[in-house]
Amino acid sequence: MAKQPMLKFTSVGRDMPEKRGAETRREDFHEIYAEFADAKAKEQSSRCSQCGVPYCQSHCPLHNNIPDWLRMTATGRLQEAYQISQETNTFPEICGRICPQDRLCEGNCVIEQSGHGTVTIGAVEKYITDTAWEKGWVEDITPSVERAESVGIIGAGPGGLAAADRLRRAGVQVTVYDRYDRAGGLMTYGIPGFKLEKDVVMRRIDQLEKAGVKFVLNCNVGEDLTFQAIRGQHDSVLIATGVYKTRELGGPGAGSKGIVRAIDYLTASNRASFGDDVPEHEDGSLFAKGKKVVVIGGGDTAMDCVRTAIRQGATSVKCLYRRDRANMPGSQREVQNAEEEGVEFVWMAAPKGFTGDPVTGVIVQRMRLGQPDATGRRSPEPIDGAEYTEDADLVIKALGFEPEELPTLWGEPELPVTRWGTIKADFRTGRTDLEDVYAVGDIVRGASLVVWAIKDGRDAADAMLNAFEAQAASVAAE
Repeated sequence: MAKQPMLKFTSVGRDMPEKRGAETRREDFHEIYAEFADAKAKEQSSRCSQCGVPYCQSHCPLHNNIPDWLRMTATGRLQEAYQISQETNTFPEICGRICPQDRLCEGNCVIEQSGHGTVTIGAVEKYITDTAWEKGWVEDITPSVERAESVGIIGAGPGGLAAADRLRRAGVQVTVYDRYDRAGGLMTYGIPGFKLEKDVVMRRIDQLEKAGVKFVLNCNVGEDLTFQAIRGQHDSVLIATGVYKTRELGGPGAGSKGIVRAIDYLTASNRASFGDDVPEHEDGSLFAKGKKVVVIGGGDTAMDCVRTAIRQGATSVKCLYRRDRANMPGSQREVQNAEEEGVEFVWMAAPKGFTGDPVTGVIVQRMRLGQPDATGRRSPEPIDGAEYTEDADLVIKALGFEPEELPTLWGEPELPVTRWGTIKADFRTGRTDLEDVYAVGDIVRGASLVVWAIKDGRDAADAMLNAFEAQAASVAAE
């Protein structure tokens, strides 16, 4: 009888790819996890219980067929594993690196609930597609037929690129407009290389360019090109701008020099990694070397900032967060990585003001958790008289992002937005009330995950294709 290749979770323990030592990884911006070897990937995949109701799959926004590609990996059928993986996910090697698996697929693994430790889904997903690139299994995008329809996509982040991929495979003519000089959005300029090395993103963009997707870069819609002009050039338009407006700090001294936005700080660091000239590093305004750094916020952007500051040679790095560790929104895995690398977390602490200009310190208000708010999370409230000053030469605001006022910026008052400034769009199709205009990702959801943007982009592309087919059928019937 053939040996059972799966359900080995009772005899094989959970194992992650080897993580480089904290002292070593502090010195560079390379990814911190090594690649799984083939034997280790098979071993860890074999732990999957192949359960009847795969909660890992149902809790994945893309509903990736995780049990099947784990079984293919465990039985040595890696090319088939890749084919299954890429059917539902445009960028599986990117999701394998940056998805918060502890909150999604791995966090809902059945064997995790039974105390055996989750299957290391993200590491296997990354291994499958990295191997596919290495072996030449990732094929060029070659549409079987060229279509006359044209789509303009505003924003070259994960949502826009996922839609571009889907549309171009169907033969649609695609042009992507983006404000930056490189495509990729936050995958290129927001997420540091130690989480997502940039060649991983660039090879996907190269794949799209070779397929005929046109990129119009350094293009600020509303300044360099009007929204109306883009609509006039294309049959449909997809808005996938993301959210870039930083939530601001209040209090005395909030406008002092040396208090900077997380997006500016991370973009400068990523530009330096590309080898660009970065004046803000030359003059020290966005560089942490030799400075006492305080990062304010508790999400994944804050984690990116503190870990970047460590690598830039800060003398100390502290992260202030107004709630406790259990109630922070960022990945617990990222907090652990940051602590290993020398970051100090100051829980239950909020900024009340700032001293000096340039900044010399943060006036910290000690907090406690009160009654739950509307979301069920306990609301932080100040403790009277509990204040102190934290020394700081560089303060980084990582309080989250909000949508820009697109109707005003683009001179398009008819663009439908919510009271939060996000675009009103159908969550299934991305369709807005403006004819042939769609919107996806963070500009619809608010600040969210790359994997949700990918799903939205794919869904909107499918909706556009359906609309094109319906329109063609209508014309043919006349």
